[in-house]
Order: sequence, then C-alpha cells, then structure tokens
Amino acid sequence: MTETICRTLRDGAFGGEHAPALTIKDTLQVPLGFKAFDHFLCSLVHNISLEKSQACGLVLVVLERSPVFYFDMLKSRGFDAASLNKWLRILDLYSDPLGWKDRLPNLQISEIVLNAFKDVGDMEKLFTTIVDVGKGMVGQSKVRFSLAIDSISAVLRHASVPSMSGLLSNLRSHDQVSSTFWLIHSDLHEARATLALEYISSMIASLDPMTPLGDRQLSPAGSMSNLGEISQSGKCNVRLKRRNGRVKVLVEEFHIEQSGIKFGPIVDENVMINQNLLPKVQFNLVLTEKERVDRARVVLPFEHQGNGKTIQIYDGRRSLPEGQTDPHLVRQIEDTSKLTRETNSGKGEIHYLRDSEDEQPDSDEDPDDDLDI
Repeated sequence: MTETICRTLRDGAFGGEHAPALTIKDTLQVPLGFKAFDHFLCSLVHNISLEKSQACGLVLVVLERSPVFYFDMLKSRGFDAASLNKWLRILDLYSDPLGWKDRLPNLQISEIVLNAFKDVGDMEKLFTTIVDVGKGMVGQSKVRFSLAIDSISAVLRHASVPSMSGLLSNLRSHDQVSSTFWLIHSDLHEARATLALEYISSMIASLDPMTPLGDRQLSPAGSMSNLGEISQSGKCNVRLKRRNGRVKVLVEEFHIEQSGIKFGPIVDENVMINQNLLPKVQFNLVLTEKERVDRARVVLPFEHQGNGKTIQIYDGRRSLPEGQTDPHLVRQIEDTSKLTRETNSGKGEIHYLRDSEDEQPDSDEDPDDDLDI
C-alpha cells in the first residue's frame, strides 16, 4: 500500500493532469506524522538521486523542523552533500517565518543551498517563491520538480483555509510540478481544514491507533507512559482516488523502529475478520486429504464402467471400424444428389451438411449416448 504511494510520487503527473498530492494526517493519539513524512521523503529523494523519478529535483519547505535536521537526516541515510546540492533546495520558513530576525545573522549551511522566506502569511508570494526556486534548480524548460511541505498546520497559523487551499491547488496545476505531499496535525484544526486538504489530495494517509482510545486500559499510576508505548504502532488508513473517479481504501499496520517507520499487513485483523465471517456449524467446511481421496474413488451411478471392454467417450460422432460405411454419410451423399437435381429443376432449398469432425453434434443426436441408461 505505502509502496503504491511511493511509486505514485515517483512517477509524477500524466500529461494534461494535475500532479498527484498526498496528505499525511496524524493526531495527538498517534503523533507519528513526521515519521511517515520522513519515510516518503527519503523514498522520493532516493528515486530522484537514481534518476528513476519524473522529477529532477525537490523543493522542501520547512516550517516545524530546522533545515539542519533534514540535512543531517538525509546524510544519515547515505546521501552525500555534493549530490544533495544538485537536486535539493530547502525553502526555510522555520528560522524567521515572520521577518522578526532581520538584524540577526542568517542560518547558513555551507554544504547545501538555502532559500529564506520571511512572510509565511503571503500565499501569493510563497507560491511565486516556490516556483522560482524550483525553476532555478531544474531550469525553465519542461523539466519537473517535486514539492514537500513538512507542516500545513504551521501554515494555517498565519493563513486562512481558502488561501492555503488556493496555494496547494495552484502548485498541483503548475506545469513543472511533478508531485506534492504534506503533513497536517488534523486534531489541531477545524474539520473544514482537513476536508479541504482531502478534497485537493489524490492520496490520503491517516495514522490512527490500533484500538480506539476508549477501549484502552491505562494504568492508574502511569497513563502517560502507557500512551507513549501505544503510540509506537498503529494503523495507516490510505484512500486512493483513481483517475477514473473510483476510490480505493487500504489499511496497513506500522511500527516505529530505530531505523524508521515500517509498514506491513495487519495479519491479526484479517484472521479475526475471516473467523467472524465463518458460520458456526457442527461440521467441517474443508475436506481432509483422506476425504478427498475417498471422494475420488466414488463410482458415479450412470458412468461407463467398461465391463472388460474399451471405454468409448461420445464425441458427437461415433467412429466406425475400417470397411464399414456410415449410413448417415450415405444419406448425406444422397441428399446432396437430390439437392443438385432440384437445383437443376429450378427449385431452391438450403441444406446444411456437416463436413468436419470438429463441429458440435447435431440437435437430432442424443447427447446422453455416453451414459448407461
């Protein structure tokens, strides 16, 4: 399931269509949205570095985590600074999002190109800056770049829902944008903000707890520690909008490991569902090996048993020994001669003559000749 998302972000946009967009949602119950964001980010970066992606570069807009964090994370995953500088641009909205630190020295990372942005509330200016940064990296031609925004929640602190939706829609429809994805902490906003993102997105990945919060048994002494243990795993509910308008819903289980987030099928839930679907009866619905062998040995009542003779299966026409003439064939020859005489006499009739052994039996032949009745 998550492989489908990674492949869609890698393949990018089809001609005449908007770029695929992924919304990652998490909540306070499962605050692991950044783990999923890093997973899809590293997957896309890997494909871009190997030139397997439609996009030739990535614009990363950071609001909740510093550029240094992403740079160190990518280096820890095996990407060197020289290659990152070729196809990665970081738009820094974390260091000074409102322009309050103009008199302070800017944050600099010598190994990678940074682009500072100091007016996060101006959506039109932000759109122009993102496009200019992407074009400056891949060029002015039809070469495409991908876009990642680490927190839409931080954008919504300074912008309205309609202006934010307009920004994302314009980015999706831009000719040089290949794919986009972003993260939102859905329980921090009104429902209309999340619904607006889901409407714009072609893929939605929601990180939910494995069991509802009301069904959990927290210890009286350490409820917070139990909540921390539970939040290390959960379900990833994915909704994919197909190009033909259909919607596909998939569910996977995820676990947090030292190397990152790992996704996999929910084995226990599938077993429980299958058990619930089986009717409660007093007999087995599946045959054992011995029962299958015994069933194969059962003799059907009207089946030819041979009786010491060769078993002949009816195939539509019986085969005759050599030297014998098929009366049906003789009758066909006589009918043909009669047809020729009638044609010469001026009368017209249509007669069907089967001349191939491969044809189906005629309707006047008995299809049950192979039975001992």
